[in-house]
This record gives sequence, structure tokens and C-alpha cells, in this order.
Amino acid sequence: MTGFGKASKINGTDSITVELRSVNSKGADINLRMPGTYRNYEMEIRNELTRLLERGKIDLSLTVEKQAADQVSDINVPLAKNYYQQLKQLATELGEPLADPLNIVLRMPDVFKSEKKEVDENEWKQIKAVVLEAVQALDAFRKTEGESLQRDFETRLTAIASSLESIKQLDQQRVQTIKERIKTNLHEAIGKDKIDENRLEQELIYYIEKLDINEEKVRLQTHLDYFRNTMKESGAGRKLNFIAQEIGREINTIGSKANDAGMQKLVVLMKDELEKIKEQSNNVL
Repeated sequence: MTGFGKASKINGTDSITVELRSVNSKGADINLRMPGTYRNYEMEIRNELTRLLERGKIDLSLTVEKQAADQVSDINVPLAKNYYQQLKQLATELGEPLADPLNIVLRMPDVFKSEKKEVDENEWKQIKAVVLEAVQALDAFRKTEGESLQRDFETRLTAIASSLESIKQLDQQRVQTIKERIKTNLHEAIGKDKIDENRLEQELIYYIEKLDINEEKVRLQTHLDYFRNTMKESGAGRKLNFIAQEIGREINTIGSKANDAGMQKLVVLMKDELEKIKEQSNNVL
């Protein structure tokens, strides 16, 4: 959702400039900065930005610079006189000379009244066209960012898949190693002659079943493939977040069942890659 777009146009005596910035957000959070003359069109702009950009914290800045001929400025004479009388009275009370009072008065707030011409539909159409051009520029920025994100996702998904393959290799010997370790510890602690081997074998089977990760390995590979396929869909940002959560569940379950130092290290590597995927997936529409 991160992006930037800018567009400008000279329309007769008007110089129109639009800047758009967008960062991550769960919904469409739109902030507009535009001259008060065009406030009647604010809702129209908000609706267009929501329709075209969908989500993101979006800031739009619209500036329209007009030539002096487009504006008529009058002096607010009553207000200017009032300022002058107050300045004169203040100078008298303070016993200070009042130097160049006219220059001071002309700098006071609201002394000049600017009457702008009403906005006609043709002028607004020109401004809206510049806004839409800025939206296109922001979309192009987003597309470039999206292609970069896709490459990053592919790299990290491949790293997770590689760790999963290594786990599969280790898992082939893991169960037997655990069984041998338990038997050895029991023999040393209790004595081989005091152990019912049949009962021990039954208990080991029950214990080993709890450590079985075959289902988790299959589901994790399925989720990785699903993530890849979903990246090709339009507007899949939230869906990718949900799939990443499912990937995390399978990785955590494998870690809790592993009971093997080598596999635990691989789980840590997968978690690290997944966290980076989660961070970046927040930037996908």
C-alpha cells in the first residue's frame, strides 16, 4: 500500500499540482489538504480515492496557484481604521512614537479582503483530471513495490521450504534416536532386568505418536504452495496474512513436537523468515 504519486498541469492562468502519499492501513484513511474554494468537491474526491486505491492511509495535497488577474483584493477600510486608532492610542499610553503606522496597519490580519471567482464545472474537471493522473502515478509506484515484494516473498518461502526438507531428512532418524535414548536412560536409572520390555514398547509407541509431525509437514507444504498461488490474485493482502498465520501454526507445532536440537534450529530459521513475510504482507492490498 505504500506509494507516492504526483501530477501537475498548467490550465490557462492556473497552475495545478496534486501530490498523493499512501502508507499501510487496514482501511481507507483519507486526509485532504486543499483550498477552501474546492471544499464542495471534497466528498467526490474521497469517494474516488476509496474506489481506486481501496486501502491505505492516504494523504492528498492539492494546490492551485492563480495569477493576480483572477483575484480582486480590497482593503477593509473600517478594520484598517480601527487598527490605526488602537495603535495610536497604544503609542500615546506608552509614550512611544508611532513610526510608519500605515505600513503596520496593512500587515494586520484581514485588512485585505480577497474575493475569488466561483469555481465552474470546467475548472473542476481539469483539477479532477490532475488528481486522477496522480492516482495513476501512485498505482504505478505500488505496482513496482508489489513486484519487489513478490520476489522477496519467493525468496523467503523457498528458505522455509528448504528448512522443511531438512526437517524431513532429520525426522527419518529422529524417532529411533528418541526411542534409543529413552531406553538407555531407563536402563541406567532402573536396571534392564527390572523393565518389562513389552510394556515399555507399548508406552514408547504411545509417546512417539505424540511426537509424530507427518501431518504438520504436509500441511506446512500445502500452506506454502497456497501462499504462492494467492500472490497471483488481485487484492489478496488480507488473505496472505491469514495464510501466514496458518504457516506459523504448523511451524510452532513442529517445534513443540520436535524434541530434536537440529530440528529446533531449523524451526527458528523458519520462524525468522515467516516474521519477515508477515511484516511485508501488511503492505499488500
